[in-house]
This record gives sequence, C-alpha cells and structure tokens, in this order.
Amino acid sequence: MTSAAPTAPARPRLWTPSRVLVTRSAAALPHGRRILERLESAGVRDVELLSGDRLPNLRGDGDRAAFMAAKQTLAVVVGAPSKRRLQPIPPSADWRFDLAEGCPAHCQYCYLAGSLTGPPITRVFADLDDVLASLDGYVGRGGVTSGTVERGGEGTTFEASCYTDPLAIEHVTGGLARAITHVGTHDWSGPVQLRATTKFDDVAGLLDLPHHGRTRLRFSVNAALVARRFEGATASVPARLAALGTVARAGYPVGLTIAPIMPVEDWRAGYGELLDAVGAVLPDGADLTVECITHRFTPNSKATLTDWYPRTRLEMDEDLRVQKRGKFGAVKHVYPKPVMGELRSWFAGAIAERLPEAQLLYWT
Repeated sequence: MTSAAPTAPARPRLWTPSRVLVTRSAAALPHGRRILERLESAGVRDVELLSGDRLPNLRGDGDRAAFMAAKQTLAVVVGAPSKRRLQPIPPSADWRFDLAEGCPAHCQYCYLAGSLTGPPITRVFADLDDVLASLDGYVGRGGVTSGTVERGGEGTTFEASCYTDPLAIEHVTGGLARAITHVGTHDWSGPVQLRATTKFDDVAGLLDLPHHGRTRLRFSVNAALVARRFEGATASVPARLAALGTVARAGYPVGLTIAPIMPVEDWRAGYGELLDAVGAVLPDGADLTVECITHRFTPNSKATLTDWYPRTRLEMDEDLRVQKRGKFGAVKHVYPKPVMGELRSWFAGAIAERLPEAQLLYWT
C-alpha cells in the first residue's frame, strides 16, 4: 500500500497593520529605519511619518470603533527613559525589556487589558539597539534565576514578551531576530538567556540565527476547546506545536507556556491530548521547560475585556473565585484552593508521565 504524500505545512499566519504611525525620533534611529524598510517590503501603504513625538488621538468615534482601529494600528516610537531601568518579572525571569507593547491577537482573556492603558495599539520601540547595549549592567544581578538554587543554571534571564507577542509582529519589525543575534553573539560577563513566548508560528526567519543556545523560545498553548473559543487571530495550536518542533530541531532550547489553564468541560482529556501532541513533535534530546499559569482576572481587566468582547463566554464570575491580593493590595480573582489543588496535582503528574524530560519551572 502506497502511503499518501505528506501534507504541505500551512503558511504562517501573518498580521499586517492597516495603519502605521512613526514618530520623528523613531524614524531617525537605525532600528526605526529598518522597520520602515520592512513595512515597505510587506506592502504596508498607510505609513505616516509624524512631525513630532506625540501620537495623535486614537480614540475614534466610539469604544468599539476605537478598539478595532487600535488593533489594526502599529506605532513606532522611542521608549520613555524609565524603560531603560529594567524591572524584575517573577516568576518568569530576572529582568524584562520590551521590544513592543500591545499585541494584534484577539485573546478574550488577554492580561494586557489590565496592564496597559488607552487604545490597544501595538507600540514598537525603535531604540532597541540602545536597550540591548544596556543589558550588560544587569548580568548576575537578578533574583529570579541567576544566583538561585532552583534555576541558577539558566543564568541571568531577560524576558522579551511581557507586554507583547514578539513573533506576531516580527515580519514587520525584525526586533526579535536582532535580540536573539545580540544575545547569542555578545561577549557576556556571565551566562545569560533571552526568553520569548508566542502564539504564532512564523519561525522561518529565526532558524539560522547565531543563537548559540542562549534564547529559549516558548509557545503559549492550551487545550483545543479553550484555544478555539478564546484565542482569535492567532496561529492554531497544531501550527504552534509544529513551530515548536522546528525551532527545537534548529537547536533552540524551547518551552511550553500552558496558559491560561481552565477547568473547562472534560479538561483532563483536553490537556492530556495537548501534552501528547507536544511529545509527538519534539526531537529526541530537546531542552524543554514548562510553565503553568491558571486563569485569573482583575476588576479592571474584566471591565475592559467585556467592553472589547461583549459576547464572550469566558467565565469571569467573582462568586466562583477567591480573591488574591498582591503586595501592593491589587486584587486578582483566582480559582478556589480545592480547584487549584486538583489542577496542579493533575498537571504535575501528567507532565511527568507524558513529557518526562521536561522541567516544570513554576505553577501559578
């Protein structure tokens, strides 16, 4: 019996902005000019070079109209001076630096809804070269990975996807590739690791970079039911897993960010199938980590998300949750202790059984 020819992989899902705004200072910087060249190559026509460094009013004629317009807008700006002072980002990494803020995807649980203010445009920072040059001063000074017993082997870690999905915009910015190349080729005073996570699959431009094993590319994944319902305008989970296998074969350390974990109908079967699918795409000897993040929301994020997605079926019922307060008093609504315990116990066992070589970094 003759086997069927292999199915060609689907073309990666690419987001192309409908409108681009470029501030005067951003256009003058090398990375800003590189972004303009990429935008031209991508066929983006509506590119406005501003006469100053202030963005115009993007609020539109109504909340919904503003939201939809903002989601199709890319702004190329220079980061505020405060962004040069890196902040710790537990439990992920020692430090975070931002390639961009905002994301073109339509995840109905988006945590950026409670973190960023104003219309949700995607702001890309043109001063990336200066930011990368400043990282030397942070090596060996972190408290999340570097110097710790549990994760010291990771070295000083830098998270590049705290407020964005860098792969979603990579084809029009090139920022992730530039960061990977810098981290991979720079002469550091100690071990370092760049970390980035994504829900997209356009990894072709990253495969031949001189990463030297210093970048861990993680893929944010979920059970099929959750992904289908709540993760709009992203690559499918099978496409993300195919990309995971591809970058692992290119020598990258890789990771799973299983988030947000939800006890949806038949969740054990759904997440079990996900873990089995991961095991099927990974090459032997892949360096794999796993991060598990349960669903939570804040009063502000709930209000924003219900404005953005008024027909969402996402469960955000305070009566089904308990309050968790941060060190500054901020309230999050999380699953009750029995639910959290059941989820955590199952995932710990399932990951150990299905992905025995993986390292579970944290549960939250």
